[in-house]
Amino acid sequence: MTGEAQLGLIQRDRARLWHPYAPASPDLPLWEVEAADGVRLQLRGEDGTRHEVVDAMSSWWSAIHGYRHPVLDAAARRQLETFSHVMFGGLTHAPAVELAERLVDMAPGAPGRPALERVFLADSGSVAVEVALKLAVQFQTASGYPQRQRFLSIRGGYHGDTFAAMGVCDPVDGMHCAFPGLLAGNVFAPRPPAAASATPESIRAWESELEEIAAAHSGELAAIIVEPVLQGAGGMHAYPAECLTALRQVADRHGLLLIFDEIATGFGRTGELFAADHAGVVPDIMCVGKALTGGYLTLAATLCTGEIAAMVSAGRAGALLHGPTFMGNPLACAVANASLGIIDDGGWRADVARINAGLVAGLAPAREFGAVRDVRTIGAVGVIELHDDVDVTAVSSAAIRHGVWVRPFRNLVYTMPPYISTAADIDQITAGMTAAVAHVHDGVAARSGGVG
Repeated sequence: MTGEAQLGLIQRDRARLWHPYAPASPDLPLWEVEAADGVRLQLRGEDGTRHEVVDAMSSWWSAIHGYRHPVLDAAARRQLETFSHVMFGGLTHAPAVELAERLVDMAPGAPGRPALERVFLADSGSVAVEVALKLAVQFQTASGYPQRQRFLSIRGGYHGDTFAAMGVCDPVDGMHCAFPGLLAGNVFAPRPPAAASATPESIRAWESELEEIAAAHSGELAAIIVEPVLQGAGGMHAYPAECLTALRQVADRHGLLLIFDEIATGFGRTGELFAADHAGVVPDIMCVGKALTGGYLTLAATLCTGEIAAMVSAGRAGALLHGPTFMGNPLACAVANASLGIIDDGGWRADVARINAGLVAGLAPAREFGAVRDVRTIGAVGVIELHDDVDVTAVSSAAIRHGVWVRPFRNLVYTMPPYISTAADIDQITAGMTAAVAHVHDGVAARSGGVG
């Protein structure tokens, strides 16, 4: 241990840790975070260089209120003074009850549709999806349809890295195509048309194909699961809200449950509190996570209607067959309540609108780059899509030199900034993104001498 301690932190990390979607490699590019405050990270490189950067990623879309937020910090301290964890089997506590009540009050609703009124607290987004899929199958079985064991999803989707969740992700272009023999054989409809270029005709054509696929497989399907309006890790693909209405209608016609995965889109990210609200559609089951605790602690939730909860509870198993050890963690629930309290104040809507305006203006110059296929925004999301895969290390390093932290993937350089980002912060993010893309992929720096 003494020898290891003498090495730099990044070297020690490379020797022992494994990072997400990365090889176990002594050459893995890493930056040490020395501090975080507001929207800024203090980074230290392996050579000792230090950079203050705006976090354009909200720590994978979760830190919507920024770092060291006084309201969230205070909520964590208060709960620590009481207890940080107890098992949820046979016990309950105030933070969990309050959180369930808040989520039910915030959930999408519409006249004539059953309300989302029952909450299962999970410990990550993937687990929330696993619970949703189990719930759908148990509901169908208890309803007298035990053959309904499969799911209808849409191409381009991403729902998590655990096995059932992987099984409803894109089976060809997704990151889980390495496990074809292990994943469930589900049914996939085409990806909806892009919001920016969709026409009434293209939407109707997609709806027709969706209906045809659902009709052909309805006897074996338990539910439809989608990311509403915006597909995240599957390509940052925004699609028309009218497609949600079609999904609701198809599900109802064929006796299927409708599951909305709002883990990335929930709590204001797309410009509405939930992406479902863009169309006024209410799902039967909804998953939330990521921003639920403002990025402080891992926590997710699966909401469902009272009818589903009653049917599953009356079924042969007599219970929903899932129970994470850290389910309903009081510390996480307390911070989540504080985070949702900030959301309840309503300022997020103006924040997201301001961010969107800055992203639209700031990313526009990237449309002129030859390496760029598309530039698009929705709510507090901005995307530069390239024709070819991104050089992740080079683009990240170039952005850091411009005071911005981004983490590209596939052919996308994107941002989902914290809602507290100022206009100046958004200007810095967009300038850093466009400069990094120009320097690494477009040769603009070499031609103009202006960025790099």
